[in-house]
Amino acid sequence: MSQAPTALIAEDEPLLAAALQAELARVWPELQILAVVGDGVSAVTQALRLKPDVLFFDIRMPGLNGLEAAAELVDAWNSTPNSPDHGAAPFPALVFVTAYDQYAMAAFEAQAMDYLLKPVQTERLQKTVTKLRQALANRSQAAVNFETTLGQLRGLLGASAQAAAVAPLKVIQASVGSTIRMVPVPEVVYFEAADKYVRVLTASREYLIRTPLKELLPQLDSSAFWQIHRGTVVNSTCIDTVTRDEAGKLSVTLRGRPEKLPVSRLYVHLFKAM
Repeated sequence: MSQAPTALIAEDEPLLAAALQAELARVWPELQILAVVGDGVSAVTQALRLKPDVLFFDIRMPGLNGLEAAAELVDAWNSTPNSPDHGAAPFPALVFVTAYDQYAMAAFEAQAMDYLLKPVQTERLQKTVTKLRQALANRSQAAVNFETTLGQLRGLLGASAQAAAVAPLKVIQASVGSTIRMVPVPEVVYFEAADKYVRVLTASREYLIRTPLKELLPQLDSSAFWQIHRGTVVNSTCIDTVTRDEAGKLSVTLRGRPEKLPVSRLYVHLFKAM
């Protein structure tokens, strides 16, 4: 690379962030750290603004965790204008920093996604830096890098959901005033995250529950309920039409509901015929 490589660190523990930054200065002195942030939302915002070459994302961050932040960043990357300084910037190389167990490590290795275990060891970091140098030197087309990252994130998110899977829910318990309404899950057309609640929408009613979507998703039958966006899960049996607009973005309409729901780039593979 003709210019010095750049990076962004997302880590919610300041001491660990400082330690990683110090180790990187030792093993990769030419690397420029553009920003250090402490939560997933800021990680996405700053990555889109700064367009770094490398991202170091902690898995367990408040708001969005590392995988969710990476998935949201992938979805937003091509729809956000690149700064004049960076031109058509390829998607950054991703490194996850984690304290996960061996099962999760196997998932990372299967996806060829690099990771660092906490606390970060100098020898392991040197190996990661070697891989990153090679990746940055060899990347030539943003589209290839981007699509590869999409596939890797799908694999990681799928492994994460599988690890958390439990017996599928049959009924949603939703509070309506002073009563609890028992909503059969097959009647739900879609779920949508909304602030501190999740909207539960049937063909005729809407309910609010406090269970976060990320906790609800592993409890749903994945063959029936498809996540099509970070905050949207639809009942696939209720999908009526899937359309592509002039910009190439997909959206779905659902039987029994008037809304048109956007499909994130991360989940377009669900609609192979498109």
